[in-house]
Amino acid sequence: MSQTKQVKQLDRVIIRFAGDSGDGMQLTGDRFTQESAVFGNDLVTLPNFPAEIRAPQGTIPGVSSFQIHFADHDILTAGDRPDVLVAMNPAALKANVGDLPSGATIIVDTHDFTKRNLDKAGYSSNPLDKLGEVDDILAGFQVQPVDLTGITVEAVKEFGLSRKDAARAKNMFALGLLSWMYGRPTEPTIAFLERKFAKVADILGANIAAFKAGWNYGETTETFVVQYEIKPAKMNAGTYRNITGNLALSYGLVAAGVRSGLPVFLGSYPITPASDILHELSKHKAFGVTTLQAEDEIAGIGAAIGASFAGQLGVTTTSGPGIALKSEAIGLAVMTELPLVVINVQRGGPSTGLPTKTEQADLLQAMYGRNGEAPVPIVAPQSPGDCFTAAVEAARIAITYRTPVFLLSDGYLANGSEPWAVPSVDDLPRIDPGFATGTNHPSTDAKGNQVDDFWPYLRDEETLARPWAIPGTAGLEHRIGGLEKAGTLEDGHGNISYDPANHDAMVRLRQEKVQRIADSLAPLEVDDASGEAKVLVIGWGSTYGPIGAACRRVRRAGHNVAQVHLRHLNPFPKDLGDILRRYDKVLVPEMNLGQLSKMLRAEYLVDAQGYNHVYGLPLKAAELAEAIGALVGEAEGKHVDLGEHGTNPPSDHEEAPTS
Repeated sequence: MSQTKQVKQLDRVIIRFAGDSGDGMQLTGDRFTQESAVFGNDLVTLPNFPAEIRAPQGTIPGVSSFQIHFADHDILTAGDRPDVLVAMNPAALKANVGDLPSGATIIVDTHDFTKRNLDKAGYSSNPLDKLGEVDDILAGFQVQPVDLTGITVEAVKEFGLSRKDAARAKNMFALGLLSWMYGRPTEPTIAFLERKFAKVADILGANIAAFKAGWNYGETTETFVVQYEIKPAKMNAGTYRNITGNLALSYGLVAAGVRSGLPVFLGSYPITPASDILHELSKHKAFGVTTLQAEDEIAGIGAAIGASFAGQLGVTTTSGPGIALKSEAIGLAVMTELPLVVINVQRGGPSTGLPTKTEQADLLQAMYGRNGEAPVPIVAPQSPGDCFTAAVEAARIAITYRTPVFLLSDGYLANGSEPWAVPSVDDLPRIDPGFATGTNHPSTDAKGNQVDDFWPYLRDEETLARPWAIPGTAGLEHRIGGLEKAGTLEDGHGNISYDPANHDAMVRLRQEKVQRIADSLAPLEVDDASGEAKVLVIGWGSTYGPIGAACRRVRRAGHNVAQVHLRHLNPFPKDLGDILRRYDKVLVPEMNLGQLSKMLRAEYLVDAQGYNHVYGLPLKAAELAEAIGALVGEAEGKHVDLGEHGTNPPSDHEEAPTS
């Protein structure tokens, strides 16, 4: 008979699952996320993988973790510091305990706390042996030691697995226990296991048994006497699904193909963290998507440019090192003025860098990383779900203005997830490729007869885009290539030209074409409810969540701050300069050493100050709030103490939005 359990109401919880890279922490976190999504909580996740393909087992470099922040209200980040840590071995405990606030719960699998594993993690003695003693290094936490592995092996005995295979189900035991603790629905996980292991009856049975054993352990043991309830979040009516950034990008490209009527061609070479886009798009042949896994980065973009020349929406995906290899071909696409979407899922660098960590340090590479004057528009999504909208926007610009476009995502967006409202196809913008269908230039032959021909570089007066003619269209034969050609407003026949004046004119025309994209952009939305803020915080890309959460904290502490976020980084929106000049102080948080702040200072001559962290992790809202508070104090000539809304205990959570 189970004892009566206390049920405690919470408005948010941050949980981190951590273990060796073979312990299934990503699967565990993903299943808990799906359960929370089905329940109706708002959520944001942060998967964190080892940078090595297979780091030595039981070592700190081999620790894999998955963090989920779920709540009964709108949240913006995966959270700064976990309330609960599930640690599968000593290395997982050592690597993550420093992130925990005082009073956090630690559920630790005692099975792997052997002398050998403790040595690997750098422990001179077992911290679990000193719980409650004077030298207890975990004294500030609520530690729950549980032999997860041993109980799991016992629970799945009937399926006849080897001890090693039986122990692998411990992640499902942990998932069952946490699902009980936080009232998560169990049906989605059982259905998932039934699909995943449908052909392996004993593995299926063992995983379901371990999952249920974890649930029952929470229900019946005296170790856990409190169950927590986090109610569903209030969201606008609609159909929602949990989505990662890479999946949203993939769907956005498919949608762009549908709304433009163009076949989508992806030429790509696998690279972390962008490979999932290739994997996903390969499943959508029914939507006219063709994928080519090329032999290298250069071949991938070369094929994509060829597809664009042939009248398709050419796309190439990569990360920063791949962009370096593609740079000459991007210059070719600039010169030939063909639509092309270049997706850079940024990671820690330089060179091969930290392939599984996040960073946004490729902005200047996207802006200037080509030889010659080769301007390329840049767009950046702000959240995993927003990757869908950003992909459609990148395609719109590429097709409308006949230009390659950079889309700068990053590892945090790519692998992180959030609830996403599935849009109606009819609500997405129509994108008109406007293919050339006939001749466009009146001409005369040697006898003086009028003979109309086709000039490939005559331009639309509004957009300066050149006509896009599909090869093989009768009468529209034209020359295109990598050498500079005649293509000014007066002379657009496209023949190769080495004339200095023509070259200068072409360089300026291509730049002006990119600048005219700003004519099609909506005014920026500035979040400054009071209208009295003297400090503006401006960001781009995945810093949107931490900046928004930090601004909420500052406002909750009684101070004013404004926020604006950029999707378009080249060209900047036309009203950006006026907005920047309205504020006394401008802060630019970035996961780099100040790339956007350099661009803003150069373009608008404003004293933009950087807040720069390059840890391979998202910015922390509480720490950023302190920096904003200090700047507010400087601007307003007063001391600003955020108290519990900053980095001071007892509260270390992202605050709910003010009403």
